[in-house]
Amino acid sequence: MSSHTDAAVQARRQATQEMLERLQSTLAGAARDHTPLTVAALARTARVSRTFLYQNQQARALIEQANRASTPHPGVSKSGNRAQLAWKERALNAEVALAQAQREIRIQRTRIAELLGKIRDLQHDLPEGSLQRLVTENTTLKQHVRQLTQDNQQLQERLTSARQNNRFMDKRIADLEAQLAPYLTTPPPHS
Repeated sequence: MSSHTDAAVQARRQATQEMLERLQSTLAGAARDHTPLTVAALARTARVSRTFLYQNQQARALIEQANRASTPHPGVSKSGNRAQLAWKERALNAEVALAQAQREIRIQRTRIAELLGKIRDLQHDLPEGSLQRLVTENTTLKQHVRQLTQDNQQLQERLTSARQNNRFMDKRIADLEAQLAPYLTTPPPHS
């Protein structure tokens, strides 16, 4: 293997090891706090992907070991505990989604308020009658732009025609030169 490949493999191993260490500390914290173990919560807290937790054998072994070490609550069956964990995971996911939605709503409301303020500022800054004057000037400018566009199009058409005429004239001159060439190269008759 090349040195680049070796470096890439080493970096990947290092990153995997760091993710496993974060997972171990998260599992230890969950065991200490008696927090239920869910894949989403573990991934979120350990800052790893769910895919990593499902696909990495060492990560799966750590999670299984932590699950075996945790004891179910007294009086709750194992299937009841799983159902409760599933509902808790859904609730945690819903809380995260709700928090994100609320942040987005706050950002959008702030942006709307800023834009409305700018509109009000623009309306208040204009003297009376200036709105009509601006509309008239805008209409005049649009007409002027249309006229310039038409003029430009006509000039483009004229330029195209002139170029075609020039090519025709160049061809005609070349034909005439070809016809005159035999007369220019033969010596004049002696008298």
